[in-house]
Amino acid sequence: MKKIIIALAFALLTIGAQEISACTNYLVTKGASTDGSTFVSYAADSHLLYGELYHWPAAKYAPGTMLSVYEWDTGKYLGEIKQAAETYNVVGNMNEYQVAIGETTYGGRHELHDSTAIIDYGSLIYISLQRSKTAREAIKNMVELVKEYGYYSSGESFSIADANEVWILEMISKGMKEKGAVWVARMIPDGYVSGHANQARITTFPLDNNKSSLSSANLQDINNPGITTVYAEDVVSFARDMGWYEGKDEDFSFSDTYAPVDFGGARFCEIRVWTMFNQVTDGMDEYWEYVKGNIAHDKKFADGRKNPNHYATNRMPLWVKPNKKVSQLDVMAYMRDHLEGTELDMSTDVGAGPFHMPYRWRPLTWKVDEVSYCNERATATQQTGFVFVTQSRSWLPNQIGGIIWFGVDDASSTVFVPMYSSITKVPYTYAVGNGSIMEWSDDAAFWVFNQISNLAYTRYNYIHPEIAAKQKNDEENFVKFMPAIDAGAKALYDQDPQLAVEYLTNYSCTEGNKIVMDWKCFYHQLFMKYMDGNIKEAKAIPEGYKYIAPSLDQPGYSPEFYRQIVEETGDKLKVTGSSH
Repeated sequence: MKKIIIALAFALLTIGAQEISACTNYLVTKGASTDGSTFVSYAADSHLLYGELYHWPAAKYAPGTMLSVYEWDTGKYLGEIKQAAETYNVVGNMNEYQVAIGETTYGGRHELHDSTAIIDYGSLIYISLQRSKTAREAIKNMVELVKEYGYYSSGESFSIADANEVWILEMISKGMKEKGAVWVARMIPDGYVSGHANQARITTFPLDNNKSSLSSANLQDINNPGITTVYAEDVVSFARDMGWYEGKDEDFSFSDTYAPVDFGGARFCEIRVWTMFNQVTDGMDEYWEYVKGNIAHDKKFADGRKNPNHYATNRMPLWVKPNKKVSQLDVMAYMRDHLEGTELDMSTDVGAGPFHMPYRWRPLTWKVDEVSYCNERATATQQTGFVFVTQSRSWLPNQIGGIIWFGVDDASSTVFVPMYSSITKVPYTYAVGNGSIMEWSDDAAFWVFNQISNLAYTRYNYIHPEIAAKQKNDEENFVKFMPAIDAGAKALYDQDPQLAVEYLTNYSCTEGNKIVMDWKCFYHQLFMKYMDGNIKEAKAIPEGYKYIAPSLDQPGYSPEFYRQIVEETGDKLKVTGSSH
């Protein structure tokens, strides 16, 4: 019996025991986007994750072929499952049919871990992408996989989109009590946006006495377009059996039961959803105290119903309707948020240092005199391995419609480069195996962009504006020329679809490699300019001169920072004889 080892970059990633438990997803439906696309964003945030662009070519397999599964976070062998007869081309987290899947880990009840299961959340994503032509088919594949093989991971929220629909699926293992998982999936209403960031967000949901809802007992009907909610048939009864829920079925809340929100769930996680919602709609001030961690547990719900399970009652909605249409550039900008404009903006307190850096090194929480304090956890963060925005477009053939805008490292310092999801290879600068988290590669995108971002961290308010300006120019140019690339691909597609795929493969690889080399040179320029605390600018060499020195500026620190030094050191640094 032939065995196929599922690469999935699991063994190559070698992330270690630390889960990617700090990720962010934003979801945008067709009716909420500027051009009728659907968007899903994802930042894979882990201090040990090496950013690279995965690729699995389409393939066909003989009956009896088995697939070896390795946990994405650790590379640990979990077991083997039956391989599909046919798999589809996958680039990163998007396949050739424009299906995209992202995730964030919320953990949930610690009792619910099954050490004997075979399918972890990473396997679930990439196996399902290889087997699904629509978002609904992906949901069906995902829940059937964990039912048959068990679910190895802790609680997980998944973003699942195709060119027409966007869904959120939340899942948690049944632990050692039973094989499988309990879960709920909800379709985001067209014209709305949603998000999740390491806190389960589905609360109450319609049951199957509602024509729009379907239990897993009737999963064969999932393609009925009127169905907008699907759930495990035992999602409520399992919670009752575990002693976690009492009350009416219609009052059952998935999140409040399987992953109750606490201070960290609000302050470190829900706040990232709030920052996106706050940029697209009004009224989010109502939830500011909640996302700061001030969680209300009123005795009754806002509508007067009793709250027998002590649920949080000031939670944000699962989705909101934006005041304006959202573009791919907007979603990229949302992924670069540092809580700017709020009282928690990290660039404005003493921890930002003299150069107003909106980052804090880990750990996330710390103590002084046995009192616990925290750093903020913004959407843009230093430990991002890779980040993307998927774009699915229903008016184009699948070979042309799907784009994964892909970047590595900190979203605030990287460039989202368009990779069409039908391409048959990826740029060598982003390819699996070109370097690793402890193996330097001078032409790997991950290391080039890390050099850029880590240089910026040293004098952020001087260096980052230059990065942001170049980033903006590059991404706007990609968007500007996209219609021409699409048109060229469509002309070839009308002759032969494979010609279009070859054209887009060449385009994506060329642009990906070119941007990395360009930013490598940009790093050299920044390093020379800002070396040793100076700021130097090259000058034109006048006639008659062989060489002329660059201009030199030594801005030092801000007046506020100098004053702080004096307040802390007194006369220790005072120049003798100075009266001022």
